[in-house]
Amino acid sequence: MRIGIVFFPTVGPADKPAAQYFEECLRLVDLAEELGYDHVKIVEHYFFTYGGYSPDATTFLAAAAGRTRRVRLGTSATIPAFQHPVKLAGKLAMLDNLSGGRLDAAFGRAFLPDEFEAFGIPIDESRRRFTENVAAIQKLWAEENVVWDGEFHRFGPVTLLPRPVQQPHPPVFVTTAQSLDSVADAARLGHHLQTVPNAMSREGLEERLSLFRAEWAGADSPRIHLSYPTVVHEDPERARKAGQADDEANTASFRTAVESWRKVSSEAYPGYGKLAEKLARGSDFEAKVAENKLLVGAPDAVRGQLETIAEWYGDDVTLSLGVHSGHLSYEDAATTLRLLAEKVLPGLFPLRAA
Repeated sequence: MRIGIVFFPTVGPADKPAAQYFEECLRLVDLAEELGYDHVKIVEHYFFTYGGYSPDATTFLAAAAGRTRRVRLGTSATIPAFQHPVKLAGKLAMLDNLSGGRLDAAFGRAFLPDEFEAFGIPIDESRRRFTENVAAIQKLWAEENVVWDGEFHRFGPVTLLPRPVQQPHPPVFVTTAQSLDSVADAARLGHHLQTVPNAMSREGLEERLSLFRAEWAGADSPRIHLSYPTVVHEDPERARKAGQADDEANTASFRTAVESWRKVSSEAYPGYGKLAEKLARGSDFEAKVAENKLLVGAPDAVRGQLETIAEWYGDDVTLSLGVHSGHLSYEDAATTLRLLAEKVLPGLFPLRAA
Protein backbone atom coordinates (compact mmCIF):
# COMPACT_ATOMS: atom_id res chain seq x y z
CA MET A 1 0.00 0.00 0.00
CA ARG A 2 1.30 3.44 -0.95
CA ILE A 3 0.57 6.51 1.17
CA GLY A 4 0.44 10.13 0.04
CA ILE A 5 -1.30 13.36 0.99
CA VAL A 6 -4.14 15.37 -0.55
CA PHE A 7 -4.99 19.01 0.07
CA PHE A 8 -8.69 19.89 0.16
CA PRO A 9 -9.04 23.37 1.65
CA THR A 10 -12.32 24.16 3.41
CA VAL A 11 -11.33 27.61 4.69
CA GLY A 12 -11.92 31.13 3.47
CA PRO A 13 -10.69 34.65 4.28
CA ALA A 14 -12.55 34.70 7.61
CA ASP A 15 -10.57 31.62 8.69
CA LYS A 16 -7.10 32.00 7.19
CA PRO A 17 -5.58 34.10 4.38
CA ALA A 18 -5.01 32.15 1.18
CA ALA A 19 -1.32 33.05 1.09
CA GLN A 20 -0.86 31.59 4.59
CA TYR A 21 -2.70 28.40 3.66
CA PHE A 22 -0.59 27.90 0.53
CA GLU A 23 2.63 28.55 2.45
CA GLU A 24 1.66 25.95 5.06
CA CYS A 25 0.75 23.41 2.38
CA LEU A 26 4.03 23.89 0.53
CA ARG A 27 5.93 23.35 3.77
CA LEU A 28 3.99 20.10 4.14
CA VAL A 29 4.97 19.19 0.57
CA ASP A 30 8.62 19.59 1.64
CA LEU A 31 7.99 17.33 4.62
CA ALA A 32 6.20 14.71 2.49
CA GLU A 33 9.20 14.67 0.15
CA GLU A 34 11.62 14.33 3.07
CA LEU A 35 9.68 11.56 4.81
CA GLY A 36 9.11 9.44 1.71
CA TYR A 37 5.40 9.84 1.02
CA ASP A 38 4.27 8.63 -2.39
CA HIS A 39 2.37 11.64 -3.72
CA VAL A 40 0.93 15.09 -3.16
CA LYS A 41 -2.46 16.00 -4.66
CA ILE A 42 -4.83 18.97 -4.62
CA VAL A 43 -8.44 19.53 -5.74
CA GLU A 44 -10.16 21.98 -8.09
CA HIS A 45 -13.22 23.89 -6.84
CA TYR A 46 -14.58 27.42 -6.93
CA PHE A 47 -16.32 30.15 -4.91
CA PHE A 48 -17.11 28.28 -1.69
CA THR A 49 -14.90 27.50 1.29
CA TYR A 50 -15.42 23.93 0.04
CA GLY A 51 -12.24 23.78 -2.05
CA GLY A 52 -12.46 27.37 -3.28
CA TYR A 53 -8.88 28.19 -2.31
CA SER A 54 -7.80 25.80 -5.09
CA PRO A 55 -9.36 26.92 -8.40
CA ASP A 56 -6.35 25.62 -10.37
CA ALA A 57 -4.51 22.51 -9.22
CA THR A 58 -1.76 22.95 -11.81
CA THR A 59 -0.65 26.29 -10.32
CA PHE A 60 -0.10 24.78 -6.88
CA LEU A 61 1.52 21.63 -8.26
CA ALA A 62 3.93 23.68 -10.38
CA ALA A 63 5.10 25.37 -7.18
CA ALA A 64 5.42 21.94 -5.55
CA ALA A 65 7.37 20.62 -8.54
CA GLY A 66 9.99 23.32 -8.13
CA ARG A 67 10.82 22.29 -4.56
CA THR A 68 10.69 18.48 -4.88
CA ARG A 69 12.52 15.79 -6.87
CA ARG A 70 10.79 12.50 -6.01
CA VAL A 71 7.18 12.75 -4.82
CA ARG A 72 4.50 12.34 -7.49
CA LEU A 73 2.15 15.26 -8.15
CA GLY A 74 -1.54 14.68 -8.74
CA THR A 75 -4.62 16.64 -9.71
CA SER A 76 -7.49 15.51 -7.51
CA ALA A 77 -9.20 16.29 -9.75
CA THR A 78 -9.16 18.89 -12.49
CA ILE A 79 -12.45 19.53 -14.33
CA PRO A 80 -12.31 19.12 -18.14
CA ALA A 81 -15.81 20.60 -18.64
CA PHE A 82 -14.60 24.01 -17.46
CA GLN A 83 -11.63 24.32 -19.89
CA HIS A 84 -10.95 23.83 -23.56
CA PRO A 85 -9.18 20.47 -23.98
CA VAL A 86 -6.26 22.05 -25.89
CA LYS A 87 -5.68 24.46 -22.99
CA LEU A 88 -5.93 21.84 -20.26
CA ALA A 89 -3.81 19.30 -22.18
CA GLY A 90 -1.10 21.92 -22.61
CA LYS A 91 -1.11 23.00 -18.95
CA LEU A 92 -0.83 19.41 -17.75
CA ALA A 93 1.88 18.54 -20.28
CA MET A 94 3.84 21.58 -19.10
CA LEU A 95 3.47 20.41 -15.49
CA ASP A 96 4.69 16.93 -16.48
CA ASN A 97 7.81 18.57 -17.93
CA LEU A 98 8.38 20.87 -14.96
CA SER A 99 8.20 17.89 -12.61
CA GLY A 100 10.37 15.59 -14.71
CA GLY A 101 7.53 13.20 -15.49
CA ARG A 102 5.86 12.99 -12.07
CA LEU A 103 2.30 13.97 -12.99
CA ASP A 104 -0.75 11.83 -12.16
CA ALA A 105 -3.65 13.41 -14.07
CA ALA A 106 -7.01 12.87 -12.40
CA PHE A 107 -10.17 14.24 -13.96
CA GLY A 108 -13.63 14.74 -12.46
CA ARG A 109 -17.09 15.63 -13.78
CA ALA A 110 -17.76 18.21 -11.02
CA PHE A 111 -21.09 18.12 -9.21
CA LEU A 112 -21.89 21.58 -7.78
CA PRO A 113 -24.66 23.37 -9.71
CA ASP A 114 -23.28 26.83 -8.88
CA GLU A 115 -19.96 26.00 -10.57
CA PHE A 116 -21.67 24.88 -13.78
CA GLU A 117 -23.86 27.99 -13.78
CA ALA A 118 -20.87 30.31 -13.37
CA PHE A 119 -19.08 28.72 -16.34
CA GLY A 120 -22.24 28.72 -18.45
CA ILE A 121 -22.15 24.94 -18.83
CA PRO A 122 -25.46 23.01 -18.62
CA ILE A 123 -25.08 20.50 -15.80
CA ASP A 124 -26.97 17.87 -17.80
CA GLU A 125 -24.08 17.88 -20.32
CA SER A 126 -21.47 17.04 -17.69
CA ARG A 127 -21.00 13.36 -18.50
CA ARG A 128 -20.80 13.89 -22.27
CA ARG A 129 -18.39 16.81 -21.87
CA PHE A 130 -16.25 14.82 -19.46
CA THR A 131 -16.00 11.81 -21.77
CA GLU A 132 -15.24 13.88 -24.87
CA ASN A 133 -12.71 16.20 -23.26
CA VAL A 134 -10.69 13.47 -21.53
CA ALA A 135 -10.50 11.53 -24.80
CA ALA A 136 -9.38 14.68 -26.63
CA ILE A 137 -6.70 15.41 -24.02
CA GLN A 138 -5.30 11.88 -24.25
CA LYS A 139 -5.22 12.11 -28.04
CA LEU A 140 -3.41 15.46 -27.91
CA TRP A 141 -0.81 13.99 -25.56
CA ALA A 142 -0.20 10.82 -27.54
CA GLU A 143 -0.51 11.87 -31.19
CA GLU A 144 0.59 14.57 -33.62
CA ASN A 145 -1.50 16.52 -36.14
CA VAL A 146 -4.62 15.85 -34.11
CA VAL A 147 -7.99 16.61 -35.70
CA TRP A 148 -10.96 16.63 -33.32
CA ASP A 149 -14.59 16.81 -34.43
CA GLY A 150 -16.65 16.37 -31.28
CA GLU A 151 -20.01 17.45 -29.95
CA PHE A 152 -18.53 20.36 -27.97
CA HIS A 153 -15.13 21.08 -29.55
CA ARG A 154 -13.70 21.06 -33.07
CA PHE A 155 -10.07 21.76 -33.83
CA GLY A 156 -7.02 20.66 -35.80
CA PRO A 157 -4.81 19.59 -37.17
CA VAL A 158 -2.70 20.60 -34.16
CA THR A 159 0.37 19.12 -32.49
CA LEU A 160 0.48 19.91 -28.79
CA LEU A 161 3.61 21.48 -27.32
CA PRO A 162 5.23 20.66 -25.04
CA ARG A 163 4.96 16.91 -25.42
CA PRO A 164 4.49 15.15 -22.06
CA VAL A 165 7.53 13.46 -20.54
CA GLN A 166 5.58 10.29 -19.71
CA GLN A 167 4.74 8.35 -22.85
CA PRO A 168 2.29 7.84 -24.36
CA HIS A 169 0.82 10.11 -21.68
CA PRO A 170 0.70 10.58 -17.89
CA PRO A 171 -1.41 8.12 -15.89
CA VAL A 172 -5.09 9.07 -16.15
CA PHE A 173 -7.40 8.76 -13.16
CA VAL A 174 -11.16 9.28 -12.94
CA THR A 175 -12.54 10.69 -9.70
CA THR A 176 -16.04 9.58 -8.75
CA ALA A 177 -17.95 9.37 -5.48
CA GLN A 178 -21.39 8.07 -6.43
CA SER A 179 -21.86 6.77 -9.97
CA LEU A 180 -21.40 3.07 -10.69
CA ASP A 181 -21.56 3.88 -14.40
CA SER A 182 -18.57 6.20 -14.04
CA VAL A 183 -16.61 3.46 -12.26
CA ALA A 184 -17.35 0.92 -14.99
CA ASP A 185 -16.63 3.39 -17.80
CA ALA A 186 -13.28 4.31 -16.24
CA ALA A 187 -12.21 0.67 -15.99
CA ARG A 188 -13.20 -0.15 -19.58
CA LEU A 189 -11.23 2.83 -20.86
CA GLY A 190 -8.15 1.89 -18.81
CA HIS A 191 -8.43 4.89 -16.52
CA HIS A 192 -7.35 4.49 -12.90
CA LEU A 193 -9.77 5.28 -10.06
CA GLN A 194 -9.98 7.83 -7.25
CA THR A 195 -12.85 7.81 -4.79
CA VAL A 196 -13.87 8.94 -1.31
CA PRO A 197 -14.82 6.28 1.29
CA ASN A 198 -16.46 8.96 3.46
CA ALA A 199 -19.14 9.42 0.77
CA MET A 200 -20.50 5.85 0.91
CA SER A 201 -20.89 2.73 3.01
CA ARG A 202 -18.21 0.07 3.22
CA GLU A 203 -20.48 -2.19 1.17
CA GLY A 204 -20.95 0.53 -1.44
CA LEU A 205 -17.21 1.02 -1.78
CA GLU A 206 -16.57 -2.73 -1.99
CA GLU A 207 -19.17 -2.92 -4.78
CA ARG A 208 -17.42 -0.15 -6.71
CA LEU A 209 -13.96 -1.64 -6.28
CA SER A 210 -15.15 -5.10 -7.34
CA LEU A 211 -16.82 -3.62 -10.42
CA PHE A 212 -13.73 -1.60 -11.30
CA ARG A 213 -11.39 -4.57 -10.99
CA ALA A 214 -13.74 -6.84 -12.95
CA GLU A 215 -14.13 -4.36 -15.81
CA TRP A 216 -10.48 -3.26 -15.96
CA ALA A 217 -9.24 -3.21 -19.56
CA GLY A 218 -6.02 -1.22 -19.22
CA ALA A 219 -2.64 -2.35 -20.44
CA ASP A 220 -1.06 -2.05 -16.98
CA SER A 221 -2.29 -2.88 -13.49
CA PRO A 222 -5.24 -0.86 -12.17
CA ARG A 223 -4.48 1.80 -9.57
CA ILE A 224 -7.00 2.78 -6.92
CA HIS A 225 -6.65 5.89 -4.72
CA LEU A 226 -8.81 6.30 -1.61
CA SER A 227 -8.90 9.60 0.32
CA TYR A 228 -9.14 9.83 4.12
CA PRO A 229 -9.13 12.87 6.43
CA THR A 230 -6.40 12.11 8.98
CA VAL A 231 -5.32 13.45 12.38
CA VAL A 232 -2.71 11.63 14.50
CA HIS A 233 -1.31 12.71 17.88
CA GLU A 234 0.41 10.93 20.77
CA ASP A 235 -2.42 12.13 23.02
CA PRO A 236 -5.53 10.28 21.79
CA GLU A 237 -7.92 12.81 23.33
CA ARG A 238 -6.17 15.70 21.62
CA ALA A 239 -6.29 13.81 18.32
CA ARG A 240 -10.02 13.18 18.68
CA LYS A 241 -10.81 16.78 19.62
CA ALA A 242 -8.82 18.09 16.67
CA GLY A 243 -10.27 15.49 14.32
CA GLN A 244 -13.82 16.27 15.39
CA ALA A 245 -13.33 20.02 15.00
CA ASP A 246 -11.89 19.50 11.53
CA ASP A 247 -14.67 17.12 10.49
CA GLU A 248 -17.38 19.49 11.69
CA ALA A 249 -15.82 22.40 9.79
CA ASN A 250 -15.42 20.32 6.64
CA THR A 251 -19.03 19.12 6.84
CA ALA A 252 -20.32 22.66 7.33
CA SER A 253 -18.38 23.79 4.27
CA PHE A 254 -19.78 20.93 2.20
CA ARG A 255 -23.31 21.67 3.45
CA THR A 256 -23.11 25.24 2.15
CA ALA A 257 -21.68 24.17 -1.21
CA VAL A 258 -24.47 21.65 -1.96
CA GLU A 259 -27.34 23.89 -0.83
CA SER A 260 -28.19 24.70 -4.47
CA TRP A 261 -29.20 21.06 -5.00
CA ARG A 262 -32.41 21.94 -3.11
CA LYS A 263 -33.60 23.86 -6.20
CA VAL A 264 -31.79 21.95 -8.98
CA SER A 265 -32.49 18.54 -10.44
CA SER A 266 -30.55 16.68 -13.11
CA GLU A 267 -30.91 13.25 -14.65
CA ALA A 268 -27.11 13.23 -14.87
CA TYR A 269 -26.92 13.24 -11.05
CA PRO A 270 -29.58 10.90 -9.67
CA GLY A 271 -30.03 11.22 -5.92
CA TYR A 272 -27.98 14.40 -5.56
CA GLY A 273 -31.11 16.38 -4.69
CA LYS A 274 -31.02 14.65 -1.30
CA LEU A 275 -27.49 15.84 -0.45
CA ALA A 276 -28.53 19.07 1.24
CA GLU A 277 -31.27 17.31 3.20
CA LYS A 278 -28.87 14.59 4.34
CA LEU A 279 -26.20 17.04 5.46
CA ALA A 280 -28.75 19.12 7.37
CA ARG A 281 -28.95 16.20 9.80
CA GLY A 282 -25.32 16.79 10.79
CA SER A 283 -22.21 14.63 10.89
CA ASP A 284 -21.66 11.71 13.28
CA PHE A 285 -17.94 11.96 13.98
CA GLU A 286 -17.75 8.92 16.27
CA ALA A 287 -19.52 6.74 13.71
CA LYS A 288 -17.14 7.85 10.96
CA VAL A 289 -14.11 6.92 13.06
CA ALA A 290 -15.65 3.58 14.04
CA GLU A 291 -16.37 2.85 10.37
CA ASN A 292 -12.79 3.82 9.38
CA LYS A 293 -13.97 6.73 7.22
CA LEU A 294 -11.79 9.10 9.25
CA LEU A 295 -8.30 8.14 10.45
CA VAL A 296 -8.12 9.77 13.87
CA GLY A 297 -6.32 8.87 17.09
CA ALA A 298 -3.01 7.88 18.62
CA PRO A 299 -0.49 6.02 16.42
CA ASP A 300 -1.51 2.52 17.53
CA ALA A 301 -5.20 3.22 16.87
CA VAL A 302 -4.56 4.62 13.39
CA ARG A 303 -2.27 1.70 12.59
CA GLY A 304 -5.16 -0.60 13.44
CA GLN A 305 -7.45 1.38 11.16
CA LEU A 306 -4.98 1.07 8.28
CA GLU A 307 -4.66 -2.68 8.81
CA THR A 308 -8.45 -3.00 8.64
CA ILE A 309 -8.67 -0.88 5.50
CA ALA A 310 -6.05 -3.08 3.80
CA GLU A 311 -8.00 -6.17 4.86
CA TRP A 312 -11.26 -4.75 3.51
CA TYR A 313 -10.12 -3.24 0.22
CA GLY A 314 -6.76 -4.87 -0.54
CA ASP A 315 -3.21 -3.79 0.20
CA ASP A 316 -2.78 -2.80 -3.45
CA VAL A 317 -4.83 0.38 -2.95
CA THR A 318 -3.14 3.74 -2.46
CA LEU A 319 -4.26 6.07 0.34
CA SER A 320 -4.34 9.86 0.02
CA LEU A 321 -4.44 11.41 3.49
CA GLY A 322 -6.17 14.75 3.99
CA VAL A 323 -3.97 16.24 6.70
CA HIS A 324 -4.59 19.97 6.21
CA SER A 325 -7.97 21.42 5.25
CA GLY A 326 -6.82 24.66 6.91
CA HIS A 327 -8.74 24.61 10.19
CA LEU A 328 -5.96 23.05 12.22
CA SER A 329 -2.44 24.43 12.40
CA TYR A 330 0.56 23.58 10.26
CA GLU A 331 2.08 22.03 13.41
CA ASP A 332 -0.92 19.69 13.77
CA ALA A 333 -0.58 18.54 10.17
CA ALA A 334 3.20 18.13 10.41
CA THR A 335 2.77 16.09 13.61
CA THR A 336 0.37 13.78 11.77
CA LEU A 337 2.84 13.24 8.91
CA ARG A 338 5.79 12.63 11.24
CA LEU A 339 3.93 10.22 13.53
CA LEU A 340 2.65 8.25 10.57
CA ALA A 341 6.16 8.01 9.13
CA GLU A 342 7.85 7.17 12.43
CA LYS A 343 5.31 5.12 14.42
CA VAL A 344 2.44 3.97 12.21
CA LEU A 345 3.76 2.92 8.81
CA PRO A 346 7.12 1.22 9.56
CA GLY A 347 6.69 -2.51 9.07
CA LEU A 348 3.22 -1.95 7.73
CA PHE A 349 3.45 0.10 4.53
CA PRO A 350 6.99 1.45 4.12
CA LEU A 351 7.60 4.94 2.83
CA ARG A 352 10.29 5.78 0.28
CA ALA A 353 12.45 8.49 1.76
CA ALA A 354 15.06 9.92 -0.54
